[in-house]
Amino acid sequence: MDRLSLLDTLVTALDEGSLNRAAKRREMTQSAVSQQIAQLEALLGQQLLLRTPRGVKATRAGDLVASHARRLLSGYDHLRADLAGLDQSLSGTFRISVSTFLGRMVVGPALLDLDKAHPDLTFVMRTEDRFVDVIRENYDLAIRSGRLGDTDGYARKIAELEAVLVATPGYLDQVGRPQKPADMHRLKLILRNEEHEAPYMALFRNGAEHQAPIRVGFTADDPDLILRAVLNGSGYTRVPKILIADELQSGALEVILPDYPPAPKEIFAVYPSRHASGRRLPVVLNTIQSRLNDLPQEIPADPQPAPAPPAVTLN
Repeated sequence: MDRLSLLDTLVTALDEGSLNRAAKRREMTQSAVSQQIAQLEALLGQQLLLRTPRGVKATRAGDLVASHARRLLSGYDHLRADLAGLDQSLSGTFRISVSTFLGRMVVGPALLDLDKAHPDLTFVMRTEDRFVDVIRENYDLAIRSGRLGDTDGYARKIAELEAVLVATPGYLDQVGRPQKPADMHRLKLILRNEEHEAPYMALFRNGAEHQAPIRVGFTADDPDLILRAVLNGSGYTRVPKILIADELQSGALEVILPDYPPAPKEIFAVYPSRHASGRRLPVVLNTIQSRLNDLPQEIPADPQPAPAPPAVTLN
């Protein structure tokens, strides 16, 4: 029998002044109450209760034990309350790993807003374009796109971003603009992290899959370097459309085969356990997912330039 339970039975018996009433309050039989008192007396080597015609009262040893027991039981109740509050509070340190472009565009701004709303919650955000193991590296959450790699954590898809194939108009002028997926063999693919092992890329039109042959020309693990290589005219790449919105609007980049888009970029949340306790993870994850879902799906067209004022003729 748990010793706190024995002490609780003793205190209840003294508070009620009766083993029968203590049994009702503790939801057990009177004989079970008597057995627990006897067990506690044997454990401490002292008689703790005196039976009287009116009920029970404490011996001197019983008074001393009951006094300590009340403090212990009160401390235990406070401990449970504090632990419950810990699960419900938004405090402490929350460590999150996120890819560079998602960190800059979505997660970073979301965490800044959460930081204002929950001042007792401290965020540590690391932008890193690599696979992380949330358990071994002690992360509360990782936000990743594409392949996840090996991880002991639990992964859940939280969003999809429209992806496009892009290159500079100058590069397409040089190699020729593809008219169908089979024409893609003429272009060099700028690849991230050797993530594409198949000799072709799947493109889609009206629900049907079309295989576009690929020819890798450059591989890097830095999204900024990949974009720089594309802008330099070294080839084309597959990228979330929202990431290169400015370049598309300015005409620096051009979408290749707009009627044959690649599969969307999948965004995953990875966390240590399927059954995470507390409110911190759900609050942070729901905020990030909401921001991802609020991203514009269409890039606004360039505003039309204002008409030139009429020429003024000076006589």
